[in-house]
Amino acid sequence: MSFDLVVWALDDGATPADVRAAHELCREGEHAEGEVDRRIGGFYADLTAQYPDKEPVADSPWTDTPLHVATDHVLMCLSESCADAVLEAIERLAGEHDLMLLDLQDGTVYPPPSRVA
Repeated sequence: MSFDLVVWALDDGATPADVRAAHELCREGEHAEGEVDRRIGGFYADLTAQYPDKEPVADSPWTDTPLHVATDHVLMCLSESCADAVLEAIERLAGEHDLMLLDLQDGTVYPPPSRVA
């Protein structure tokens, strides 16, 4: 069983409903085209520097590798037993890269701290 999180690079005015709608479009096969958003590229590089996804690693937090990276999002399937430090790193990096975080288990969207008023 896995615990799935997605980080999204949407416009500054994006709401949790916008994030859920973008995810639904992705699930239906509609994908943004173009270059990978710099925020997504930076997040992925920073995250996988700490928790590699290309080669098998002992105690890897990932159940599916490599991570799914698209132009505007990264899908991460984490093992139920992954360390809290991994989740904390994902949350911290999402904030540092101005990404919104979608918890697929319950549909909760967490805006980056910079967007919380």
